[in-house]
Amino acid sequence: MVMNSHSIRNVIGIIGNVISFGLFLSPVPTFYRIITNKAVEDFSPIPYIATVLNCIFWVFYGMPFVHPDSLLVVTINSVGLVLALIYLAIFYTYGAKQKNGRKKVLLGLSVDVIFAAIIIMITMTTLHGTKKRSLMVGVICDIFNVLMYVSPLTVMKQVITTKSVEFMPFYLSLTNFLNGSIWTAYALIQFDIYVLVSNGIGAVSGAAQLILYAIYYRKTPKHNDDAPQKPTQIQLSGASVA
Repeated sequence: MVMNSHSIRNVIGIIGNVISFGLFLSPVPTFYRIITNKAVEDFSPIPYIATVLNCIFWVFYGMPFVHPDSLLVVTINSVGLVLALIYLAIFYTYGAKQKNGRKKVLLGLSVDVIFAAIIIMITMTTLHGTKKRSLMVGVICDIFNVLMYVSPLTVMKQVITTKSVEFMPFYLSLTNFLNGSIWTAYALIQFDIYVLVSNGIGAVSGAAQLILYAIYYRKTPKHNDDAPQKPTQIQLSGASVA
């Protein structure tokens, strides 16, 4: 039996959910280290605070009264929201020794909640119909996703300057590329401009990172495997998810 476009879109969306779930789990080694050492060291909660806000808006975007037929966008971003909150809870628990560590978490979440509440209230009370609501919320989601997808630009500049890929993890770059590509395909099948724009940029950004990795991998100095390495802090392109 030949699958119709709706079925194909659902299959691609499910694959996108799996890849995005992997992205959301990528900070686990960082938080395992935090729990083991009972300290957040120099890690920052800002990427995870940004992920919370990003996921809130994508969940809102996928609601039937904003953008119908977007269940798979809602599911993965709901999972991402829960995981980001768990990460922040761990950060708060062990952030007492970092200057203003706990305050950053509380202040960041407060800003998230207030900003999201304002946008949701404006959307639901002043905009009528899914087309207008999709436009407003979709543009906001795209702004956050684009910012997260282009955040590795500083690392890419460092790679070119130092001719070393030491601080650009291959698997994170690969997952970002796959994530952007699969959600781009999802958006093209049943055209969704808001999912398409940011994830199209994400696919291009991920491809550029992989190209740089291929160019500079052999030129990267090899370190002693026994030397302690600080894990790279993950910028969730939440991911960037949807």
